[in-house]
Amino acid sequence: MENLPLAVTTYQLSLWIHITAAVVGLGMTFAGAVLFPVAMSQDPRHLPYVHRVQLTINRYVAGPALLLLLITGIYQVSKGHWDFGSFWISATFVLVLLIGGINGGYFIQTDKRLEAMISREVEAAGSGEFVPSEEYLRQARIEGIIGGVVGLMIVVIIYLMVAKPGM
Repeated sequence: MENLPLAVTTYQLSLWIHITAAVVGLGMTFAGAVLFPVAMSQDPRHLPYVHRVQLTINRYVAGPALLLLLITGIYQVSKGHWDFGSFWISATFVLVLLIGGINGGYFIQTDKRLEAMISREVEAAGSGEFVPSEEYLRQARIEGIIGGVVGLMIVVIIYLMVAKPGM
């Protein structure tokens, strides 16, 4: 059996952290696209749990992952043979910053508000039939649309990282 070297460069370590943060940290956010419809089809009383899961993912997984992506991305550009002025790099940084702002300023706040709203509605319904209010459903649809836009932004970032257009 051939001995494999365990030593890696700091650049390789940074790249590994970067890719892992993207896959794990941002990959989890795509689960939101299925959580809501599954809860609605099974029992809308599960909707508070859906918002709690999304809030937890955005606070403790996606947020830190975005920070790691920024730090490792800056390191890789500065240590690699890259230029911050390159379209694919600057566009990616803009998108990552936008996603971070949307995550902290919209998703976290909205899931807190929607969790409280739907929890009150579930409690008020007691053991009787439960149907979420139109206001709740409207706000949840808006969150879903914005989630789809952010998901598309993540896919664009992946394309920019892989294709490096203009290089």
